Amino acid sequence: MPQLARRDVRNLLLGPGASAGVKKLAAGALARLAINADNQATIAAAGAIPPLVQLLGARSPSDVQKHAAAVLVILAQKADKVAMVAAGAIPPLVLLLRPGADDLPKEFAARVLARLGHNNTKNRDAIAAAGASAGVDVLEKMERLSI
Repeated sequence: MPQLARRDVRNLLLGPGASAGVKKLAAGALARLAINADNQATIAAAGAIPPLVQLLGARSPSDVQKHAAAVLVILAQKADKVAMVAAGAIPPLVLLLRPGADDLPKEFAARVLARLGHNNTKNRDAIAAAGASAGVDVLEKMERLSI
């Protein structure tokens, strides 16, 4: 995979000219690339995690949220958990679990949260607190998932 520059990733995902369609395609391409373990470190090193976390927000269409969360599911299998938490991933992931949210982004969000909280008490406490403030029983949803 060619080297990704931070500004290129940020511009594709969040740039002023990036429409919802471009964001969806860019996040979808990153999800497909992330399937290859060799690409995961490159994606993280290119600074993709903070923009992907921003795409989880309520202003993004559901299909953009779905693709962004799909990349984070894959990256959360490895050591990128710290970067996700540092980028503020927990609150928007919890909000994707609200009743009425689309099913696929909700499933991906629950999987990312389960991986972030796996064997990490500090993250589990942060997830539970974010869930309580959003009125979502996150830990119950996480427990139903196998990691």
